[in-house]
Amino acid sequence: MTDTLINFFTDVLGGLPKELIIFIISMVPVLELRGGIVAASLLGVSITKAIPICIIGNIIPIPFIMLFIRPIFDRMKKTKLFKPLVEKIESKSLSKSDKIKQYEFLGLLLFVGIPLPGTGAWTGSLIAVLLDIKPKKAVLPIFLGLILATLIMCTVSYFIPWLIKTL
Repeated sequence: MTDTLINFFTDVLGGLPKELIIFIISMVPVLELRGGIVAASLLGVSITKAIPICIIGNIIPIPFIMLFIRPIFDRMKKTKLFKPLVEKIESKSLSKSDKIKQYEFLGLLLFVGIPLPGTGAWTGSLIAVLLDIKPKKAVLPIFLGLILATLIMCTVSYFIPWLIKTL
């Protein structure tokens, strides 16, 4: 699914500079930094350019999620049309929150940092809000999780392909 989304964005945004494409991909939920790094590698963007672009792209939505998602969800739940959608998003996010509740800092860091489907900074931020973790306590583990995800994704997208070519 991630490959399909990356291909979609690179096709749709094809006329834009490669750096802007990976920046946009890094801001999109589901793809986030992981998709941005993979897209950067596929588009031939150097790792030294890709890392800061993807990290910044993935960080930008986080404060907005942490500050505004609760009032937005509360307002949407008052409508017949959006209430089921919001409840589904909340339920799905909270179903992944057991380890975060138990280990808070480390749980949030690993949730954001280990690139598995349904994890990442967007969902981590949403879970932090739903669990009433204060933004001051959530920002550092989310940021460190992004660094961990960057290391893992750069290894998979840049180092391993380079190693295979070298051997």
